[in-house]
Amino acid sequence: MSDWNAKVIEEFRANGGRVGGPFAGAPMVLVHHRGRKSGRELLTPMMYLPHDTDDDVIYVFASKAGAPENPDWYYNLTTAGRATVERGTDTHPVIVREVTGVERDQRYDEQARRYPGFAEYAQKTAGIRTIPVLELTRTTA
Repeated sequence: MSDWNAKVIEEFRANGGRVGGPFAGAPMVLVHHRGRKSGRELLTPMMYLPHDTDDDVIYVFASKAGAPENPDWYYNLTTAGRATVERGTDTHPVIVREVTGVERDQRYDEQARRYPGFAEYAQKTAGIRTIPVLELTRTTA
């Protein structure tokens, strides 16, 4: 884990799920996932978009700050289909579903409207890749 991620995670946990700096005021989660190749338990901080009406559903965006390739965590989550999320002071399992088509575009556009950096990421990846959107739904198992 990078020192930068470690600092974000420490701040997240010390402040009940809130962080400052470039993420001040943004909704954040910590996603626990297993490396599909290494088998190691990994932890990645991510911004998310809450569902309009269902508190058990959030959306995360595999933007990798507009890099030409998807982040490793995207492949880990889509391969496993499950993960664990720390949201605020609550930790719970989630089911992972990739959102596609019009639904994907609507979710991504809303995130870009709220956080213009995501619009910049989409511009950087135009013609290279479409930034994936994953739906994480709370489950009991």
